[in-house]
Amino acid sequence: MMLATFLQAAAGLGAGFGNAGIALGAAIAVIGAAMGLGRIGQSAMESIARQPEAAGDIRSSMILIGAFMEGVSLLAVIVCLLALYPPK
Repeated sequence: MMLATFLQAAAGLGAGFGNAGIALGAAIAVIGAAMGLGRIGQSAMESIARQPEAAGDIRSSMILIGAFMEGVSLLAVIVCLLALYPPK
């Protein structure tokens, strides 16, 4: 909540701060996705170590969730780029 308030206030101060807010939003989206992918990989490796016979199911679930997470982070970056360079 406080981040949204800060970004709204920064956007009102000038173009430079608004652009910084947009870049900050894109960076947060990408960093969050990277942390999530690392966590998925870690959990999958622990699960495979505990149950090697379920490795195929765990691996396919990991790849599917990773693809969805990458898609969401790419969408967030595209939205930030559209906010930075609005179509005419």
